[in-house]
Amino acid sequence: MSVAFDATRTRAWLTLLRAPGLGAGAIRTLLARHGDVVVALERARREAPEEARAWLAAPDPVRLDADDAWLAAAGHHLLSCDNDDFPLLLRDIGSAPAALFVSGDPTALWTPQIAIVGARSASAGGLANARVFARAFAIAGNTVTSGLAEGIDGAAHAAALAAGGKTIAVLGTGIDLVYPRQHAELAARIAANGALVSEFPPGVPGHPTHFPRRNRIISGLSLGTLVIEASLKSGSLTTARYAAEQGREVFALPGSIHNPFARGCHKLIREGARLVETATEVLEDLRAVGAILADGLRERLAAIDAESGDDPVAQARSNPHAHDPEYTALMQALDHTPAALDELAERTGLAAAALSSMLLMLELDGLVVAENGRYARAPG
Repeated sequence: MSVAFDATRTRAWLTLLRAPGLGAGAIRTLLARHGDVVVALERARREAPEEARAWLAAPDPVRLDADDAWLAAAGHHLLSCDNDDFPLLLRDIGSAPAALFVSGDPTALWTPQIAIVGARSASAGGLANARVFARAFAIAGNTVTSGLAEGIDGAAHAAALAAGGKTIAVLGTGIDLVYPRQHAELAARIAANGALVSEFPPGVPGHPTHFPRRNRIISGLSLGTLVIEASLKSGSLTTARYAAEQGREVFALPGSIHNPFARGCHKLIREGARLVETATEVLEDLRAVGAILADGLRERLAAIDAESGDDPVAQARSNPHAHDPEYTALMQALDHTPAALDELAERTGLAAAALSSMLLMLELDGLVVAENGRYARAPG
């Protein structure tokens, strides 16, 4: 269901999202029962827990006006679960948020993502590994997703940006707050080359219960989660558990038995996480999962074409991307001699992150063949 946002709908969403004691599950249930967010809000004023009713009956207009002002600024977005722009992989998890506040590019949430998480007080070796894996994922065209924390998270975000890739930071605070504060400059760079994401409205401070909730979004957005270093009590193990429950792949790096930050990874490996030593191992395992995302992207693009009056069925009979100048440029750059991603980036002038998604979709359409990280036109 594609839903157009207007002032009334936006206000209804903001009112529900700020109601105390009314969680994401309750909002999704109200929406499923009543169909429209404006109707759901009216019913919530009678059906919601008592804790929420006082706010729903008389929400603070100053607070809601401030939320509206935040959304009116460039690069600020609200993606609700009743809209087709809500990210496909996240929609499918059982504990999906009702809505996401986004600062940056909301289409980044539809790119193939790999989560990298780990210890805040990581070792020098752990930080180096985070940079190596994040750089490799970014160069391969994947978006690196993490939680903006100190240590592994920050190293992964920064390395993805340094490689010219995209990265997404999921926050445990309101979308306009940065924690830790020393990552303010990094957060600004992420918003300019990816996105900051939060289910918490502007101004909501961090709380210990917010960060485990954030972790389910990190894993839910991603094709798989890589744990670099983690103690036995690390929040990274929570992220890995969410990933496993969501049916996503979990990877862990082994370490020295004398390193306390290797024990969490070893625990995950004993419980079934894939032991990996190179980024290539992760990328190869995630190719099949990436097909799910590509299928959803095709459906979304077809829906957009249908809304604009185009005929996606007729287009699909030949080349489903024939109307797109970037896909046309890519097909012209391909021949029957396999070429690496960086070669294609040089030929087309397109970013590696965009090329990776496009090549995956062309491969699924039977127009491109891939082998050992190189791409060529399909025979025939």
